[in-house]
Amino acid sequence: MQINGKQRSQIPLKHAHFFQRFARATARAAGRPSTFGLAVAIIIVWAVLGPLFHFSDTWQLVINTATTIVTFLMVFLIQNTQNRDSEAMQLKLDELIRATKGCHNAVLDIEELSEKELDELKQCYADLAQRALQQVREGESDLGAPEVKSGVGKP
Repeated sequence: MQINGKQRSQIPLKHAHFFQRFARATARAAGRPSTFGLAVAIIIVWAVLGPLFHFSDTWQLVINTATTIVTFLMVFLIQNTQNRDSEAMQLKLDELIRATKGCHNAVLDIEELSEKELDELKQCYADLAQRALQQVREGESDLGAPEVKSGVGKP
């Protein structure tokens, strides 16, 4: 497979952005059971220290501040990883559509349609499903690739 005129294996990994590598590594680490165990241990230590600090406002502020900062930063890191994973999944689906004979290539870029166009297309597929269900109820086969009759993109 070629990307920008180069074989995929010829593209050095060091060209990946630092933030992307950092976000992916952090998201992986955050999802490990040992990381969850560490978080639970920190909460237990904090709770045990409560009587020592007389359950003061500062004692409460420490855990509130720490969890808020971690949560705030993790939202961005996980969102970055999720965006990349979603885009990769979309590309894989696009390749399956492109390579499958009889598929409608018009759906390759379907995520870019407006809500109205998506609703129209969804209704077309719902109509196909309804017709197929009716065929099955009548003892007929629902196999095949009937045409999708859609007015999406037409004035």
